[in-house]
Amino acid sequence: MNRGVVLHDWVAASIAMAAGIAAGLLVRIVLKWLGKHALRTRWTGDDIIVDALRTIAPWAAVVGGAAAAAAELPLTGRVSGIVNHTLTALLILITTLTAARVVAGLVQSLAHARTGVAGSATIFVNITRVVVVAMGILVALETVGVSIAPLLTALGVGGLAVALALQDTLANLFAGVHILASKTVQPGDYIRLSGGEEGYVVDINWRNTVVRNLSNNLVIIPNARLARTNMTNYTRPEQELSIVVQAGVGYDSDLEHVERVTLEVVDSVMTDITGALPEHEAAVRFHTFADSRINFSVILGVGEFSNQYRIKHEFIKRLHSRYRAEGISIPAPARTVSIERGLPGPAPFPHQREAPPSPLPEGLH
Repeated sequence: MNRGVVLHDWVAASIAMAAGIAAGLLVRIVLKWLGKHALRTRWTGDDIIVDALRTIAPWAAVVGGAAAAAAELPLTGRVSGIVNHTLTALLILITTLTAARVVAGLVQSLAHARTGVAGSATIFVNITRVVVVAMGILVALETVGVSIAPLLTALGVGGLAVALALQDTLANLFAGVHILASKTVQPGDYIRLSGGEEGYVVDINWRNTVVRNLSNNLVIIPNARLARTNMTNYTRPEQELSIVVQAGVGYDSDLEHVERVTLEVVDSVMTDITGALPEHEAAVRFHTFADSRINFSVILGVGEFSNQYRIKHEFIKRLHSRYRAEGISIPAPARTVSIERGLPGPAPFPHQREAPPSPLPEGLH
């Protein structure tokens, strides 16, 4: 400091600081107005960007005001350098946190747009956020004069020890990345594991996969197990699928008439029931001469896996009612059991005779 601080210096510094704060408030009001207009657009990216700017822009104005206020004061070169470096590092940290929010929000928005469900693959979101924040912290440390080369070396050695201690966690992390990168499973898919767990994939995070079953309960599956087990994905390669319903009619039925009536019922169900496929080509296939009836399969089309239960329910009701109206019988299995009474027992063999009783040991008479 070459001279003492006078009243004029404090007034100028205060005006600069107040101007920075006022500019921050004004920018926040303008961005709030832009946010309302961004909500009207179909793209969610502009909402994320405006929301992030509402954080960084006011703080940037305040930091700029503080830098201008420091410039008005007669500080020494060393103090002025410390203040400038501190304000610069603070601005870098604010920018880093804002950039992490923007990038993570865009990744989540992209995942939502590609899967079409509210849930998203948060493993990519979390990795993106951690990478951006780590880079920002390193840049901020370098700005204030802290050498990051020894820090990177220490992090490398420590990371090896952490990797050995967290083998299971890292296995789940890389398994989750592999699952998402291979696109075998995505949020919104309906899957069934060989162990019997099934449901809609809600989220794939750094440790496990969250599945919501049809009873609206969450099943937590470690990513490493999901990558190792046999799995059926009912959503890929396409969401629409065919289901088979088994039925049977009596031997005295006219099979041409049965087929025609059944196809009419299938067409009505495909047209009337939500979740069915109106363009589905109905099919009836007779396949077995059973004990009391001729069995056949009816092939129905559904839009997604969970729709099959409602469609089966309605199809069976309508088919039963229509068969009753058409006089088509659905026989139950029946067996005839004959019981004969009063038959003589088997005659003894001619050489068979009663064996003499064995003598008791002495002392037991």
